[in-house]
Amino acid sequence: MLFICYPKCSTCKKAQAWLAEQGIDVTVRDIKSDRPTREELAKWHFQSGLPLKKFFNTSGQLYREMALKDKLPAMSDDDMLDLLASDGMLVKRPLLIGNDFVLIGFKAETWQVMLSNALQ
Repeated sequence: MLFICYPKCSTCKKAQAWLAEQGIDVTVRDIKSDRPTREELAKWHFQSGLPLKKFFNTSGQLYREMALKDKLPAMSDDDMLDLLASDGMLVKRPLLIGNDFVLIGFKAETWQVMLSNALQ
């Protein structure tokens, strides 16, 4: 599994610690220095079944600076993918990517259920 995070993020640290406690091995990738590509984001969006807006880090400084709350509703998926791929700090984190699932943000209960199903 691929774990995409920002090392300075407290939620990412909690998620990584939780994964370690569960004995789950992951490949760690820094979202800032190795940002997701447009192709990866498109694949994960499709795989997740979630609206693309869920991939945005709405609590991030860059999101606020760019006034994306007001701009996103009028943007196409293509434009949103281009924007997400332009800067890893726009992408909600952490991301946990498995063969048949994508988890965005960390909620231990949700991750537990999904990983229990995925690892069976």
